[in-house]
Amino acid sequence: MAETPIRKTPLERLEYAIIVSTLLFLVVMTVQPLLNLLAISLSDPANVAGMNGLTILPHGFSPEVWGLLIQHPQVQRGVINSIFITVASTVLGVAFTALMAWGLSRPNLPGRRFLFILVLVTIVFEPGIIPDYFINKRLGLLDTYWAPILFKLVNAWYLIILIRFFEEIPQELLEASELDGANPFQVFWTVVLPLAKPALATITLFYFVFHWNEFFRAMIYLNDQSKWPLQVVLRQFVVEGDKLMIVGKDASDSYSGASQINIRALKAGMILLTIVPILAIYPLILKFFTKGTMSGALKG
Repeated sequence: MAETPIRKTPLERLEYAIIVSTLLFLVVMTVQPLLNLLAISLSDPANVAGMNGLTILPHGFSPEVWGLLIQHPQVQRGVINSIFITVASTVLGVAFTALMAWGLSRPNLPGRRFLFILVLVTIVFEPGIIPDYFINKRLGLLDTYWAPILFKLVNAWYLIILIRFFEEIPQELLEASELDGANPFQVFWTVVLPLAKPALATITLFYFVFHWNEFFRAMIYLNDQSKWPLQVVLRQFVVEGDKLMIVGKDASDSYSGASQINIRALKAGMILLTIVPILAIYPLILKFFTKGTMSGALKG
């Protein structure tokens, strides 16, 4: 027997139309600038000057910008450095945040309230760049990868998210694991972390985006250009606005199309190069986050 379709009232149809229109508008506002950058970076250099901010299709076709960026040693090193710093920072950040949050979420922890107040103090009174610089200098971390990796190793906001999530785990489940012979670390590893997948996926995404986009500390702490992440390379190129910084004098003399490359197209390609990894990681993390959330809801 066929089910009778549910009829929507005029008000419900209006609400649905408003929601869909708003979402489509947000999608267009998000995707259009990216398509504009892609179009500029792939257009013929002679046509780039006449392109405006609304253009989404290339005028002519020229892959020279991307060929130059992909082959450039400083860009290649920047990509490798960014991936290494971001992955290392994210893994260490999630691990230490989870361990600290689990400890602070336990009601029998001595001095728990005092330690939590200290965490809140770091949010209000964040240390400035000068004491941060001298601490890194005294520890011998200047001009090493550890300086940007250890920056905000435990973010107070993300720590609070995990603390609140851990506090909602049923105490009976933890006690049952302990009765089965599990030690505290086994309880944390086999029971708590699997239940915390949605929260861990959330802070993983936060840490990844934060460290991938961070350039200020790397710019200050890393004097060796071979250790610069991609964001610092992008910043130097955009601020200086000198095509030879990316092309290089030797490449400009040897690369047949280097002298014809438009500086605007080169900037567009560099900006896209820094955005693509974030666009790639978002669907993976969000898919995992949604799956974990639904799984937790069904088990609950």
